[in-house]
Amino acid sequence: MTKQMFAVMATGLALMAATPALAQQGGSTVTAATTQGPILTFSVSEEVRSRPDQATVGAGVTTTAPTAVESMRANAAAMDKLIAAAKARGIKAEDIQTSGINLSPQYDYNNRGDGQPPRFLGYQVSNMVRVTTAKIADIGPLLDALVAAGGTNIDGPSFGMKDPDAQLVGARGSAIKAAEAKAQDYARLAGFRGVELVSISEGSFGGPQPPMPYARGLMAADAKATPVEPGQVGNTLTLNFQYRLVK
Repeated sequence: MTKQMFAVMATGLALMAATPALAQQGGSTVTAATTQGPILTFSVSEEVRSRPDQATVGAGVTTTAPTAVESMRANAAAMDKLIAAAKARGIKAEDIQTSGINLSPQYDYNNRGDGQPPRFLGYQVSNMVRVTTAKIADIGPLLDALVAAGGTNIDGPSFGMKDPDAQLVGARGSAIKAAEAKAQDYARLAGFRGVELVSISEGSFGGPQPPMPYARGLMAADAKATPVEPGQVGNTLTLNFQYRLVK
């Protein structure tokens, strides 16, 4: 599904006439330049939306122990179980990546208004991995498996396209046709015979869908798999054009 959007940059009609006249009308600026003809500048954007073909989930565990060494060891054992659960759901090793490990001391600051220092509780370790899969229909069971394996921190899923550029192939042709029609319309309205293409530059943006919050303990052990709806993800192609108006 393609939705066409035009972003016309009203810096637009930069008239490159032989005379040094300056004028401004409705946000468009007319300036003196070369004798080759006025230059029209604008952008055309095409948004393409389709069903995602991959998803990413963040999962991790947090452990606390009296010493840093104990906390790290406990966390490592818990993460081994988490990673094993992901692999059991068909996730390849190359699609599991550690995204952050944090070790920090923990203190109790409650009721310490008597001038005493905060009470030391121990060391806390948080370890997160990001799991990427093309099995969109398996996201719900994957989340459940990660939580069942001891995951206490779940982030996602976020959906996207494995090859965003391929999603935009058809959009380029549509954008160029739309730009040509727009330039011809400007030429007609300004009293010119036609246009000549001077330059094209491309910029595109494909934003992943915002992650969905997921908390441990929201389902019973015998509950059905967590429902996940991937919806659609969008990629936006923006082409910047310059046309010369021809007499």
